[in-house]
Amino acid sequence: MAKIDIISGFLGAGKTTLIQKLLKEALSGEQVVLIENEFGEIGIDGGFLKDAGIEVTEMNSGCICCSLVGDFGEALRKVSKEYAPDRIIIEPSGVGKLSDVIRAVQNAAEDADLQLNSFTTVADAKKCKMYMKNFGEFYNNQVEHAGTIILSRTDSISEEKLDQCTALLREHNEKAAIITTPWDDLTGEQMLKVMEEGNTLVKELLEEEDVCPVCGHHHDHDHEHHHDHEHHHHDHEHHHDHEHDHHHDHEHHHDHEHDHHHHDHGHHHHHHADEVFTSWGKETPAKYGKDNLESILKTLSDSEEYGIILRAKGILPMTEGGWVQFDLVPEEYEIREGSADYTGRICVIGSKLDEDKLEELFKKQA
Repeated sequence: MAKIDIISGFLGAGKTTLIQKLLKEALSGEQVVLIENEFGEIGIDGGFLKDAGIEVTEMNSGCICCSLVGDFGEALRKVSKEYAPDRIIIEPSGVGKLSDVIRAVQNAAEDADLQLNSFTTVADAKKCKMYMKNFGEFYNNQVEHAGTIILSRTDSISEEKLDQCTALLREHNEKAAIITTPWDDLTGEQMLKVMEEGNTLVKELLEEEDVCPVCGHHHDHDHEHHHDHEHHHHDHEHHHDHEHDHHHDHEHHHDHEHDHHHHDHGHHHHHHADEVFTSWGKETPAKYGKDNLESILKTLSDSEEYGIILRAKGILPMTEGGWVQFDLVPEEYEIREGSADYTGRICVIGSKLDEDKLEELFKKQA
C-alpha cells in the first residue's frame, strides 16, 4: 500500500524546495511519484524536478479543491497502477484549500488502496502575517488543517519576528508540530519524521472540528466556509483601522488593494481560488539577456501597473548562453542557472492581472 503525503503552502512558500530536499535526503531508496496541481496555464515546476527522475503529472485546469475531484481520483489510480510507488507526494496549487484537498485525496485513496500518510503546510516566515491578513480565507485553511507546519526563511528574520509568526500560526492550529529551525540545519530524514508523526494530530483535529474528509458532508463544508468568511470579513474591517501603515509597507499596500477587490465580490458566497486569483502564461523561444530579465523582474516586483503580482516563475534561454530559472514573490526575486527545456516558459499568478502589459513587458528581451 503506497503512502500519500500532501505538501501544501501558499504561493512561493518553498514547497518545491522542500520536496527536492526530501527526495534527496530521505526518500532516495523509495519509488516516489509526484503529482502536481499547478494553478496557471503553463506548468513550470515539472521542469524543475525532471532532473530527479520523478514522474510528474501536471494538472493545469485550476486547483484540486475547485475542479479536480474526479480527475484526481483517476490520476491516483493510474499512478498507483503504472508505477507501483512506495509513496505519492501531492503538491497542491498554492491557492488551494488544504481541507478540500484532503477530502479529494481521501475519497480517491479508498478506491486505489492508498494510505493518507501526512498533511504538511509550508509557510514563509517573513510573509506569514501579511498573507494571513490579506488572504485569510485561503491561507488560514492551509494552516488549520496541517499536521506539521514547516516555516521557510527562518534564518533571515529576527527571533522576535519568528516568535510573532509562530504565535499567529498557533491561533489557528494549537496541535501541529511547527518546524522553526533553518532547513540547512536539518536533514530531510529529520523533517520527514516530524511530518509523519504529525498525522495523528491531524486526525484529532478533523474529528474535533467535525470535518469529515471521507464523505465531505455539505453541512460540514458550509459551516467551515462560513467560519472562514466571517473571519476574513473581520480582517477587512481591521485593515481600515490601519490604513496609515500602507504608506510604509509596499507589500501590504499591494495586498490591501487585493483585499478590497476580494471583499467587494465576496459577501454573498464562498470563494473558489479561480474567482480570486488569475494567471497569465506563455511559451517563448526568445532569448533574454541577464540584465534584461533582471530589469523585467524588478519592474514586476516594484510596480502595480501589471496587477497584484503574487508569484512569477519561468525557465528561459539566455543570450549569454545556457538557461536560467527565475522565481518571484512580493518584493523578492531570484535568478539561477537551470537546465534546458523544450522551449522557454513563463507563468505569472496574481489578481487583476493586465495581460497585455505583461505580454509587452516580456517582449523586452535582448
